[in-house]
Amino acid sequence: MSDITLPPMEYNLWGTPEESKPLPAAVKKITKSLFGAKGNGGASLPAEKIRLPQSGITPVQLRELGKIVGDNYVSQEHEQRLRRSRGKSYPDLLKWRTGETLSAPDAVIAPKTEAEVLRILKYCSEEKIAVVTFGGGTSVTGGISPLAGGMKSVLSLDVNRFCAVEDVDRQSMLATLGAGLTGPHAELLLAQYGLQLGHFPQSFPYATIGGYAVTRSSGQSSAGYGRFSEMVRSLTVVTPQGIMEVGRQAPSSAAGPDLRELIMGSEGIFGVVTRVRVRVHPIPQTKRYEAFSFPDFKTGCRALRAVEQEKTGPTVIRLSDEIESAVNLASTDSIGETDAKESGCVCITMYEGSAPHTASRHLETRNLLLKMGAVSLGEGPARQWEKGRFKAPVLRDALLDGAMICETLETATDWENIVHLRAAAAEALGTHLPTTPALIMCHVSHVYPEGASLYFTVIAGQSKDPVGQWEKAKAAVCRAIEANGGTVSHHHGVGTDHLPYMEEEIGPLGIKILRAVKDALDPVGIMNPGKLIPTEEKEKHDEAGG
Repeated sequence: MSDITLPPMEYNLWGTPEESKPLPAAVKKITKSLFGAKGNGGASLPAEKIRLPQSGITPVQLRELGKIVGDNYVSQEHEQRLRRSRGKSYPDLLKWRTGETLSAPDAVIAPKTEAEVLRILKYCSEEKIAVVTFGGGTSVTGGISPLAGGMKSVLSLDVNRFCAVEDVDRQSMLATLGAGLTGPHAELLLAQYGLQLGHFPQSFPYATIGGYAVTRSSGQSSAGYGRFSEMVRSLTVVTPQGIMEVGRQAPSSAAGPDLRELIMGSEGIFGVVTRVRVRVHPIPQTKRYEAFSFPDFKTGCRALRAVEQEKTGPTVIRLSDEIESAVNLASTDSIGETDAKESGCVCITMYEGSAPHTASRHLETRNLLLKMGAVSLGEGPARQWEKGRFKAPVLRDALLDGAMICETLETATDWENIVHLRAAAAEALGTHLPTTPALIMCHVSHVYPEGASLYFTVIAGQSKDPVGQWEKAKAAVCRAIEANGGTVSHHHGVGTDHLPYMEEEIGPLGIKILRAVKDALDPVGIMNPGKLIPTEEKEKHDEAGG
């Protein structure tokens, strides 16, 4: 047995078996009325019965890797490979129910230092071994799929031994966090200094600091603290060509382009992020809450725009559309339990900081929202949302058991276009999920002076080919997003799922720039192949009219 810590999430679930729970009665009632009595979605196979390919890493290569990190920190054990073979998208979870032989990394390695990482990458470049960095395993776009990309085998490089908090500077409000720290672990260690990062994506219980950086993560408190890329001062990244610290020694600089932007959002295709220096803040003294209702989504969006552009300062502001509000999706513990007074579109607000500061921001925001057509629902719905905000993903597993599609996707656009884009995306989904009426819900949870995100949750009945069914629907909605002024991803990243749309997103010259950086830092092409940059072969095929 190796000493490598297994990822805490079960291979076939969001979270652990202890977190699993059956569908609430109200949700069962909704799904039955919309979709009728559904068949059995099929159970996931036990881990020991899931077939993985024979490892392609040779005994000699295994010994050489063991010399770098210690024999106990490199493994070809079935469970180690299994847990790092998929992310947590709906198609990923479906795969565990098929009985097929599933792709997996050929081995797992867990280095402790940057020097070890560099030696691993140089050895893998010599041996033509692909390297996929693994943190929390929460990707929902195929970002950690073990693709060889022309290499002879695939190595999963686990960063969870990079788990320290270093260089805490209370005057400058900066701290260096190990890339393998999970969100809760980072907050626990920072709390010893009276500090907080305050980044709370829905993947918070399991996602890692390094993962936040390389996917440009956004958290639920982004209205107050910004998205993760705004919190990053510098990063340490190990590439096959050497170790770099990208970022600034000063708070701001005009000394050329900011190299942080090459690494943030790069999804591990250039190297392995091992440390991230971030901006932190004191743990808030107080919190205030209030929920509101708007008569319709357009009115609510207009109000959120006013709040953001006038900078009244909520830490959290979230607006559910009419369908999501009716289902009460923002309140995990009481999904499906609607209240007549909560008709329309529910808006959640929360405020953190000192008592005077939260009181003033709450009052200013409240007055503006009421002026823009809101009705107060009191603090109850907002407190309920905060209590259950990380619980919703576990319900997907129970929906899959009942042969349901349950998936999310997201985008962003300017305020002028937001209502139009929501309608276009919902129409594409509904048209391409014709087996049963699809329940398509949407909310805004990340706002900017010029626009906002749109986050969709989709529930529908499965067809006889559920993987193909979702692939067609996802392709249709991505094309609709492209055609109607949205980005293909606001915070889920690119991975494999959004790769076909990258050239449309950044243009052919943008692709050439990314490829040039890739060639400079990873000339052999071992780092996370098949992600972010379309292959040259595909581009030549497209240019030839194929």
